[in-house]
Amino acid sequence: MKTEEYLRYLSSVKNYSEQTLRAYAEDLRKFENYIKSEQLDVFNLDANCARRFIAGISEKGLAKTSVNRILSAMKGYYEWLKKNGQTKHNPFENMKSLKRNRDLPDYMFEDEIELLFSLTGNGFAGLRDRFILELLYSTGCRVTEAALINIADINFKDRSIRVRGKGSKERIVYLGQSAVDCLGEYLPLKNSRTDKEDPDAANALLINLRGRRITQRGIALIIEKYVKKSGMAKKISPHSFRHSFATHLIDNGADIRIVQELLGHESLSTTQIYTHMGIEKLRTVYRDAHPHAERHGVNR
Repeated sequence: MKTEEYLRYLSSVKNYSEQTLRAYAEDLRKFENYIKSEQLDVFNLDANCARRFIAGISEKGLAKTSVNRILSAMKGYYEWLKKNGQTKHNPFENMKSLKRNRDLPDYMFEDEIELLFSLTGNGFAGLRDRFILELLYSTGCRVTEAALINIADINFKDRSIRVRGKGSKERIVYLGQSAVDCLGEYLPLKNSRTDKEDPDAANALLINLRGRRITQRGIALIIEKYVKKSGMAKKISPHSFRHSFATHLIDNGADIRIVQELLGHESLSTTQIYTHMGIEKLRTVYRDAHPHAERHGVNR
C-alpha cells in the first residue's frame, strides 16, 4: 500500500496539517481493509472496484462531506502512485463528488457580538478573552490560525497580521481599532504572565492561564463560557466569528473577491455562501415586517 510513505509526502511536501493527516490516515486504513477483505491488488484496481468501495462507505451512513473527503484522498493517493511508477492508472479519477446541501452556517448579529464583548471582565483573563473575541471577529481568522499567531507576525504600523492558513499558505488580515485598543491593554499583562522557561510562549500572541501558548480547544472553551453567560440559544463556535465577519462585510457592501482574499478561500464559490446568507436575512426581514408576507387564506 505504501500508505506511510504517502503520508510522509503529504506532511513534508504538501504541508498538510496534523488534523488533515490523521483524517487521511484513517481514510487509507478503511481502503486498506477493503482491499484485504476483497483480496484485490491495490496497484491494479479497476474502476468498478473503486466505485464499490465508495458506495460501501456511503451506505454506512457517513456524511457526504466525509465521503467526498475519502474520495479526494483516494484520488490523491493514486496520483501519487502513478507519479512514482507504482500504477499506470487512477481508478478513482472519473468519479464525481457527491452533491451536498450547503447549510447556512450560524452567525451572529452585531448586537449579539457586542453582548459577548461586554461580558468579559478586567485583569489578565478578562482582557485576554476580550482580545480573543475581538481578534476572531476583526480578522475572520480560523481558530487554528489564531492559536498559531506569533507577536512577530503583527505589523503594528499598518495594524495587520500575517497568518498561516490551510496548507501553510500565508495571507494578511487586519485589526480594527477596537481590536488594536484591546491588544494594547492585553500585551503588557501577557508579557508579565508568560512562562519564561517556554520559548514558544514568549513568541505566542495568545497564552493560557499557565503562561503557555493557548490551544484551539482552549479558545473554544473560552467562547463556550461567554455564549453560556449570554443566554444565546444559537450554537456558537469559534468559526461563528468567521461567518459573522464575512456576512457583515458583504451585508455592508464589501466586494466578494476582497472577502475571499481576507478569508483565504481558494474558490470564490466557497465565499459565495455568505451572499446567500445575506439573501436569507433579507427574506427573514421581509417575512417579519411586510404586512402581507405571511397572510394566507385571506378572503377577497
